[in-house]
Amino acid sequence: MKTLIAAYSGVLRGTGSSILSALQDLFSITWLNRSKVEKQLQVISVLQWVLSFLVLGVACSAILMYTFCTDCWLIAVLYFTWLVFDWNTPKKGGRRSQWVRNWAVWRYFRDYFPIQLVKTHNLLTTRNYIFGYHPHGIMGLGAFCNFSTEATEVSKKFPGIRPYLATLAGNFRMPVLREYLMSGGICPVNRDTIDYLLSKNGSGNAIIIVVGGAAESLSSMPGKNAVTLRNRKGFVKLALRHGADLVPTYSFGENEVYKQVIFEEGSWGRWVQKKFQKYIGFAPCIFHGRGLFSSDTWGLVPYSKPITTVVGEPITIPKLEHPTQQDIDLYHTMYMEALVKLFDKHKTKFGLPETEVLEVN
Repeated sequence: MKTLIAAYSGVLRGTGSSILSALQDLFSITWLNRSKVEKQLQVISVLQWVLSFLVLGVACSAILMYTFCTDCWLIAVLYFTWLVFDWNTPKKGGRRSQWVRNWAVWRYFRDYFPIQLVKTHNLLTTRNYIFGYHPHGIMGLGAFCNFSTEATEVSKKFPGIRPYLATLAGNFRMPVLREYLMSGGICPVNRDTIDYLLSKNGSGNAIIIVVGGAAESLSSMPGKNAVTLRNRKGFVKLALRHGADLVPTYSFGENEVYKQVIFEEGSWGRWVQKKFQKYIGFAPCIFHGRGLFSSDTWGLVPYSKPITTVVGEPITIPKLEHPTQQDIDLYHTMYMEALVKLFDKHKTKFGLPETEVLEVN
């Protein structure tokens, strides 16, 4: 009898051990799968924004025109009517949606690279600001994630400050795309919009301008830290006219996420890019990242390289309704010096050697 009980106990112990082992294996597999699923969600979240940036506006315009020729023409008429009445909304800051800015997809977007926002100084809610964002990169992914979503908690880091990322005005002529952009607090980068936000929208506004624009994107490549700024003074004039403080902002890693074919000055490729830039407002770049399912293939998904955006110390700007060229040059020089100082202070923290120099063109 004792022998039977001992044998039975052994079976139970063996069974318990087997079950425990099986559960451990199960949890291990689940964790592995969850990790893979999370990585794919990160890739998809980035890809949806890249495709939105590249084709959503054109695709929605084509669909709207096609709908006019179908039995659903009334839908197109209603949307077109809405568009006419709503045409000037982007110039007044758009329709920011905290719900959209807090979508979970942006947290996956942030974690893919990852993207980080670093605050160095407090900003007063009684002042307005113009952030100069550098460098442009291919798509300004750091600018979008940090200032058009709450993924990096910009509203918590700068309480009472409303960020508006300024981009090409042509994007707001595209159906559906305009609604998508406005929901994130994105606005047109033109004088009317900036004048409105800095003079008729109260205080605590921060307009983020990617100063280098299309010209800077043409020199974007891994390993290069260069900004197009020396002859870009319009944003300084706007700051002086409204008494808005200038805030230098540098995004380490922005140039690392895509590889680009760089055309030499004087080549046919660079000629085409400059013509597009002059007449349309953007410069077509030939670039590539990684594939959707593998980092070893080419595709539109950016490489997962860290992007760290450092917001520097604000430069106090006086309000001058009619600033002279001497005034503009003075504060532009101060801004350039502050940007270089910001770069030099933080470069070694984010993987750059002490000898790295910021090239200001």
